[in-house]
Amino acid sequence: MNLMQESHTCRPARLVVHFRRLEQEESEDQLNKRLSPGGTPGGLGTFLFGLGLAIAGGYLILRQVQVTSGYWHWWGTNTFGLTLIPLIIGIGLLFFNGKSIAGWLLAGGGAIIIFVGILANLEIYFLPTNLFNTIVMLTLFAGGLGLMARSFKRF
Repeated sequence: MNLMQESHTCRPARLVVHFRRLEQEESEDQLNKRLSPGGTPGGLGTFLFGLGLAIAGGYLILRQVQVTSGYWHWWGTNTFGLTLIPLIIGIGLLFFNGKSIAGWLLAGGGAIIIFVGILANLEIYFLPTNLFNTIVMLTLFAGGLGLMARSFKRF
């Protein structure tokens, strides 16, 4: 009987230790999921290396791009002044009555027209470079994106 009593008293202690181990393993799994990209065991190192490659490739590509502005070509040549009319009328209406819906619409619409016009008249050129540099830039960028995408996949 004495052996039976000892075994019953030891079981709860063993169960508590077992459950504590399970809780530690679960908390480590949750920590690993938080540290891994996308909550998968894909690899944080792979993601960071890919991010570094993509940033380096993107930087090199952007250094080869030249952006210039061209002439304003909306609704004919030299028509930038016409795009200012809704903005000026809207601002005038807002000075007269700050709650004017028409004033807010004209001022906002005029600002949007000017912003879109500026973007539409940008001319973007890729500066001349040799083939090797182009291949290196594109490989760094595409390889980095591929490694980042791979890190979200389970091994």
